[in-house]
Amino acid sequence: MALGSEPDSPALLLRGGTVFDGSGAPRYDGITDILITWSTPHPEMAARSLAGIAAEWGCTQQEACERLQPGGACYFQMREDDVQRVLRHPATMIGSDGLPHDQHPHPRLWGTFPRVLGHYSRDLGLFPLETAVHKMTGLSARQFGLVDRGEIRVGAWADLVVFDAAAIGDTATFERPKAPAAGVECVLVNGHVAYTHGDEAPGRHGRFLARAT
Repeated sequence: MALGSEPDSPALLLRGGTVFDGSGAPRYDGITDILITWSTPHPEMAARSLAGIAAEWGCTQQEACERLQPGGACYFQMREDDVQRVLRHPATMIGSDGLPHDQHPHPRLWGTFPRVLGHYSRDLGLFPLETAVHKMTGLSARQFGLVDRGEIRVGAWADLVVFDAAAIGDTATFERPKAPAAGVECVLVNGHVAYTHGDEAPGRHGRFLARAT
């Protein structure tokens, strides 16, 4: 999830530069804070702010955007208090639309689930660990009609993550987005070990899941 910054933040006064605050989120100058994740004509601009690129090129952000296309970006337009309020809602499910093929992806690709388990549940206490797990497993499976998924019981598919509740946490940042989570010991997909003690297991055991009718 992108945690944004206020337009009048002092950090935004730094022209063409990047400032990382205590939350790990970068803050850029300009009305719209945009981080370029990839660009076909200008791959060297990945991980740069659109405002900084526009300043370097001597053009508007709109013109810079057109020159960078096709490309992708992260948009900083959310408030942390809104994020926490939405996360607390009983109907909120946890998921990620992180794009694995971006040159400089959003850190949510690697960090969404461990951030909720570690930062929001354990550290901030927004909800118990069991609720956090349910929001990203059983609740999602029931909402989308994924039969025999999202629960640990006889007859259900064994999609399991073994983690240390005291150590689980995201390590990916906007500066270094491709970073594995801390505290994950083992991952099973359909009963097969896919990851253990920092190493990926050979083979792919996932499958397409259709919604039950």
